[in-house]
Amino acid sequence: MTLTVPASTLDYFGIDSLIDEDTRHLQAAVRAFVDRRVRPHIATWYEDGQLPARELARELGELGVLGMHLTGYGCAGTSATAYGLACYELEAGDSGLRSLVSVQGSLAMYAIWRFGSEEQKQQWLPRMAAGEAIGCFGLTEPDFGSDPSGMRTRARRDGGDWVLDGTKMWITNGSIADVAVVWARTDEGVRGFLVPAGTPGFTAPEITRKQSLRASVTSELVLDGVRLPAEAMLPEAAGLSGPLSCLNEARFGIVFGALGAAQDCLQATIEYARTRQIFDRPLAAYQATQLKLADMSLELGKGMLLAMHLGVAKDAGTLDHRQVSLGKLNSVREAIAIARECRTILGAAGITLDYPVIRHAANLESVLTYEGTSEVHQLIIGQVLTGHSAFR
Repeated sequence: MTLTVPASTLDYFGIDSLIDEDTRHLQAAVRAFVDRRVRPHIATWYEDGQLPARELARELGELGVLGMHLTGYGCAGTSATAYGLACYELEAGDSGLRSLVSVQGSLAMYAIWRFGSEEQKQQWLPRMAAGEAIGCFGLTEPDFGSDPSGMRTRARRDGGDWVLDGTKMWITNGSIADVAVVWARTDEGVRGFLVPAGTPGFTAPEITRKQSLRASVTSELVLDGVRLPAEAMLPEAAGLSGPLSCLNEARFGIVFGALGAAQDCLQATIEYARTRQIFDRPLAAYQATQLKLADMSLELGKGMLLAMHLGVAKDAGTLDHRQVSLGKLNSVREAIAIARECRTILGAAGITLDYPVIRHAANLESVLTYEGTSEVHQLIIGQVLTGHSAFR
C-alpha cells in the first residue's frame, strides 16, 4: 500500500475544505510573498536585530494586507477569516513580520477607523493601508501592562489644546511610526490621541538587547509636555473600552498567527527527520519521533479548527470578545510547546538559525506575553465559567 504524505500537516485535517476559493487565493498570495521576500533573509535580520520595516510596509501595502479586514479608505475589506489566515502565513515567516502587520492594521488603523473623526480617517488611513505611513499603539506602560487601568500617562487641557506627559513601553513600530495612537488618562476618563512623529516633546527610542522578536522594531514612547490641538483626540473613544477593543482585534490575529509559527517549526522538523540518518535509519522511522510528530500535529490541527470556528463567528458578528481568549491562550500555549518539542527532534541543529525552530521558539516567548498574558486569558475564561472576577 502506498501512503500519500501530506504537503502540510494541516492537509491531514482537511482545513482547506473550510476555506472559500477567494480566501485560498489570498492566503496563497501572502504565502508566496513570505517565501520570496522573507524566508531568504529572516535568519540574517533576526541575527542582526534589524528589519527593513519601511520597505516591507510598502510591499505589504501593495499586497493589500495592511488593515485588510477594514472597509473603505483604501482598505481591502476582506473577511476576518481571511485576515486570520494572512496572519498565519505571515507568522510562519516570523512573528516580527506578523506583529508589524497586526500593530499597523488591528491596533493603529483600527483605532482610527473605529474611533476617529472623518478628518482623521481621511488623513491617515489611505496612507497607512498603502504602507506609506506607519502607525504604533501606545497603551502599555513600564509599570502597567496587564492592568492598563493604572496608566500614569496624563493629558490635561490647556486652553484649546491638550498637553500629554508620560511614558509607554514595549511599543512595536514605535521608532519608525509616522503617527502614534496614545492612550492617556484625562479628567474625563481614558482618551486616545493621535501624536504625529516629530511633535515637540515626543521621542521614541528603540529598545535593543532583545533575545526575542529581534526582527521587529520595539520602542519606548516618551511624552514630555507634548502639545496637541483639540482635533488630535479620537472623538468616539471614551474609557478603557476603546483600547481594549483594539487589543481584541490584535488578539484575533494572534489566534491564527501563532499556529503559523508552529506549522513552520513542524514542517521543518518533519523534513529534517525524513533525511537525518541515525543508526542506519531515517530519524523519522523511529517510534519516539513519530509519537512526538503525531501529538504535535494533533494539537496544531485542533488549534486551527478552533481558530477557523472563531473566524466564522467573527464574520457572522456573533463572536464574544471573551471567546478570543480561548483561541489566544490555546494557540500560543500549544505553539510554544510545539516549537520546544521540535527542537528536541532536531537536536543540536535545532539551536542554529539554519532552521527556523529556535527563532520561532524565542519569538513565541513574547507572543505568549503580549496582548494579554496566558494568566490573564485564563482568568477571563475563569470569570466566564464561574461568574466571579479573580483579577483583584
